[in-house]
Amino acid sequence: MSQQTTTHENYYVPAQSKWPIIATAALLTTVFGLGTWFNDLKADRAESNGPLIFFVGALLIAYMMFGWFGAVVREGRAGLYSAQMNRSFRWGMSWFIFSEVMFFLAFFGVLFYIRYWVGPWLGGEGDKGVSNMLWPNFEYTWPLLNNPDPKLYPAPEGTIGAFGLPLINTILLVTSSFTLTWAHHALRKGNRKHLKLGLGLTVLLGASFLALQIEEYIHAYTELGLTLGSGIYGATFFMLTGFHGAHVTIGAIILSIMLVRSFRGHFTPEQHFGFEAASWYWHFVDVVWIGLFIFVYVL
Repeated sequence: MSQQTTTHENYYVPAQSKWPIIATAALLTTVFGLGTWFNDLKADRAESNGPLIFFVGALLIAYMMFGWFGAVVREGRAGLYSAQMNRSFRWGMSWFIFSEVMFFLAFFGVLFYIRYWVGPWLGGEGDKGVSNMLWPNFEYTWPLLNNPDPKLYPAPEGTIGAFGLPLINTILLVTSSFTLTWAHHALRKGNRKHLKLGLGLTVLLGASFLALQIEEYIHAYTELGLTLGSGIYGATFFMLTGFHGAHVTIGAIILSIMLVRSFRGHFTPEQHFGFEAASWYWHFVDVVWIGLFIFVYVL
């Protein structure tokens, strides 16, 4: 009887780790702090521990990510990951981006539901136009600068024009996708000079986007009266652009880390999934912004 031998890829199983426990505690602290902060704002409490709790949670998340991702980098550079493990990383990142797509689709759904259904109903249009009895004098238009109850929600004096800072930010983000793709092609060809240059330009463009968005927010709050408390238009505007800005911030930090790793010689043309994952995320953020520019600013 002949003995049949089988071969299979080795799948690396890491040792027990403290990082999942720290991640759970950090996320709980952060969300609890944010909820406390918002509730205290709603209740008009002058003093709140929410910002402090949120800040502590954010520091814990930063500590966790630095430690956990650092361990993954060390394991990868030690050659502990097989092709099967790399496929697992790719599937994990793919599902993460899919969850982010669903996240933003939910917010876009809110925007469309308000614009094309709820608003017209309150204005007396559509099959639920009877809702107009709540505010008989309300006439619906979008952007909503005449709230149904202006005493409760003061309407903003104006909106952010699409072809000012938003257009510049669109150009910045679209350009950053090209510079990041350039860096990726350079990495595949082993051209580390162009890799560093392309990544550096991408980080710079992302930081410029955030600086202009901060300027836009200051203008909205101080000159237009467009705030989170200025009715449903202000709420949806800051909800969509604010969450996107948070994603740009995270993406810029990730790409900055990839830039540091590039200077330290961490990537090769064959093994660079950390860079690829960061580029997937950044391209996703760019696509979301194009949707925001069209549906929040232009239309």
